[in-house]
Amino acid sequence: MVERTDAPRRTVVLGERELAIGFRLVGLSDVVEVTPRTAQGEFQKVVADPATSLVIASQSVRATLSESQRFHAENSLHPLVVFVPAPTGEYEVESISALAKRILGVSLNVPH
Repeated sequence: MVERTDAPRRTVVLGERELAIGFRLVGLSDVVEVTPRTAQGEFQKVVADPATSLVIASQSVRATLSESQRFHAENSLHPLVVFVPAPTGEYEVESISALAKRILGVSLNVPH
């Protein structure tokens, strides 16, 4: 059953300055600039807030998380956590089929 509430829901962005600026330019105001030193603590605060429904975090934030935090982030639907490529450096990209399976519970079988 879908949870319905009148409480406002937050979309929070966590990332380096360049990423933060980009999301602010598209109109998101709940953006937190993080450094490797502050990323883990900020992530924990954001996901613990019941008003947060979506977290958009840089791959560099993912790299700072503990194993249990990464597990929670990758398996949580509330809040839904999506990692986006960092402006610089290496990154992992979650495939569309893996994302659909995680969020919707649906396997996408694409014929070749």
